[in-house]
Amino acid sequence: MNMDVRNKNKKKGLRRFINSFKYSFDGLAYAYRYEQSMTIHVGATILVIVGGIYLNISSTEWLFLLLLIGLIMGIELLNTSIEATIDLISPNIHPLAKVAKDTASAAVFILSLVAVIGGLAIFLPKLIVLLF
Repeated sequence: MNMDVRNKNKKKGLRRFINSFKYSFDGLAYAYRYEQSMTIHVGATILVIVGGIYLNISSTEWLFLLLLIGLIMGIELLNTSIEATIDLISPNIHPLAKVAKDTASAAVFILSLVAVIGGLAIFLPKLIVLLF
């Protein structure tokens, strides 16, 4: 598809704007329903929110956690879209398809590790005080 055709097909207006929310929710529902990692991220998010409420974390800590949660959910959705695109383009196993899928997955993994470390930095001192 050339750019002129693509630009012509890109409609604007209120209906398009409202539909964009529907498409976004469709994407979220798909990822939650079919991507195990997204289900795990949602479960971890619930635990973090409950823990944050219980431990009465500060506003700054909430902002940091919300940023990490949003980044992880966003990168997981990008990973899902990359995997789906690769499956569409290359239904057969190809070394470059593997590289694309593995590196997208690695991005989620790295950000998840950073989030775990950030969560530990917030929650661990509060849990130590609570337990001892």
